[in-house]
Amino acid sequence: MISQNTIQQILSRIDIVEIVGNFVKLKKRGANYLGLCPFHNEKSPSFTVTPSKEIFKCFGCGQSGNAIKFIMEHEKYSYVEALRWLAQKYDVPIEETEVSPEVRQQQLMADSLYIINNFAREYFSNTLFNTEEGQNVGLSYFEERGFTQETIRKFQLGYSLNTWDAFTKTALAKGYNLDYLQKTGLVTVRNEQPGDNYRGRVIFPIHNQSGKVLGFGARILVKNDRAPKYVNSPENEIYVKNRVLYGTYFARHAIDKLNECLLVEGYTDVVSLHQAGIENVVASSGTSLTQHQLRLIKKYTNNLTILFDGDNAGVKAALRGLDMAIEEGLNVKLVLIPDKEDPDSYVQKIGADAFREFIANNKQDFVLFKLQISMQEAGNDSSRKSQLVNEIAETISKIDKTEDFTRQQDYIRQCSQLLKIDEQGLINLVNKFIRERFQKKEQQFNRENANNNAAAPAVDDDLSPEAIAAMEAMENGGEPAVNFFNPDEKQERELVKILLRFGDKPFSEEDQSTVADYIFHLPYDFESLADNEMVKRILREYKVMYDQDNLPDKKWFLYHSDQDVATLVVAIMEDKEAELSTAWKDKFEIDTVYGDNAYLKDTISTTNYLILRKIRKMIMENQQEMERSTVFEDQIKCIEMHKHLKVLENELTQGLGTVIFR
Repeated sequence: MISQNTIQQILSRIDIVEIVGNFVKLKKRGANYLGLCPFHNEKSPSFTVTPSKEIFKCFGCGQSGNAIKFIMEHEKYSYVEALRWLAQKYDVPIEETEVSPEVRQQQLMADSLYIINNFAREYFSNTLFNTEEGQNVGLSYFEERGFTQETIRKFQLGYSLNTWDAFTKTALAKGYNLDYLQKTGLVTVRNEQPGDNYRGRVIFPIHNQSGKVLGFGARILVKNDRAPKYVNSPENEIYVKNRVLYGTYFARHAIDKLNECLLVEGYTDVVSLHQAGIENVVASSGTSLTQHQLRLIKKYTNNLTILFDGDNAGVKAALRGLDMAIEEGLNVKLVLIPDKEDPDSYVQKIGADAFREFIANNKQDFVLFKLQISMQEAGNDSSRKSQLVNEIAETISKIDKTEDFTRQQDYIRQCSQLLKIDEQGLINLVNKFIRERFQKKEQQFNRENANNNAAAPAVDDDLSPEAIAAMEAMENGGEPAVNFFNPDEKQERELVKILLRFGDKPFSEEDQSTVADYIFHLPYDFESLADNEMVKRILREYKVMYDQDNLPDKKWFLYHSDQDVATLVVAIMEDKEAELSTAWKDKFEIDTVYGDNAYLKDTISTTNYLILRKIRKMIMENQQEMERSTVFEDQIKCIEMHKHLKVLENELTQGLGTVIFR
């Protein structure tokens, strides 16, 4: 883990205009900066950077956040990866918190493997361009495939000499460890003699999302029945095949902008399509799609289009595995490339524009395609048709997110028509599979927590309460019973904004108190004044630091490690100045002034509003208790409490003259 000291050094040096300016051409407009949004296609700039608040906001697509969020979204990095990127940019040495010797050893191993792979990448590229064999064999092969030198350099393609140990000797002479060289798969040892594992092959480096080389794919160029066509790096501490898609590093921005990922099978398909200008494409490298790979795609888009060779015998087998894509919430389409063609050959044959048009006109829905293929195989066999109905119902049951309710209904309607079965019967069967999956999860949870005091099974995203509600509504022939009510919490957010912006400002000259002193010494517990759990969490964390005489500034929460906290604070900070106070004035006749100079009056207005809201809740609860009570003494107590609460209410609404309700 990166130490808090390192994080603080990074945060202190962040300049959001400089960071965003690395990726977006910004033009100063008043106090802000304006540019074309990198997250969606636009012709007129609506992307704004506000240095004073250290946030960005696109008024076209709605993307907003701080500098770290920008790096995370633009580069698709995790929080830690974004911090490392910023540390490198600002030359901040990364200090790690204490970790176990085992974890430290794994980190050192991973660093060593990355260093070796980078050396190998440079070696193979140099061999390709600067040796006679590399030019005559490797470069000639790539040029025959139609790849330009620009494309070859972009994908960092290379060549390994067809000699026993040319690379090995060079690597060992540079001081690289033989065991680590073997672990990467670059070197093999036979008869106690280390030699090159990829000799006589063209090299395709495999990159992670940040551009580091994880491993290599090496293709043989001469026909050899005893040697495989491709040799890939073995799995190790940094390369896990089922978590990687070839070309992700080069395709990530195009996928994000076009909101679609094209999936092909091989390395050359990716390279060829990129060269043609179709850059939103990655490859599975011949493996069946895994859940990790699908989640990698979902980081960039929910729309997956898979390009299959027309004569691919494995299409049906691949379809069975695509149920996972449905579970991940991906919209899956299939395109069959004409017989005897693959994406590489077909795009070179018809050109990029025609290829794009072909893809757009030949997309087939995964669920319906699967159904049609299976129906052809089942024919008039009633038992196979019955099995097919169950299979398609199970597939549809995995579309159980609330936002996909309409999509699920469309599938049920279309599939029942194709299968010529009763629509309500298919609905019931779909719900049967949903219930079974839920029961299975519940049983698993109960087994795992048999010795704990867990009150109830946790229901994850696979079967949310909204999905259950939708399922029940479907059975009753109605719309899903989803509660979209979102109460107005602006006054609670205003309390957070006041603390972050003015917590250390003077509140009273008499006792030298600050705004934070005033808020945390109100007659009511500060947590009881808020309903929103995230607001409460921020208040609690602020209070802990306040008690330690270490008031946090807004950066601490704006760049919080918990992205939910950071997102909320960004939303709070990007509100227009005094937007809340204006609303209060219109609705509640609140007498207030605006801007930073109004912080004292805004502090009193906000806290009085929240206290008054709490008192009115207490009045309502007291009245309910009085109505339920049958004991005379208890009723008298409730009446006395009511009088007391009304006095407090009157003091706030009349005596102070700050918050006046109609």
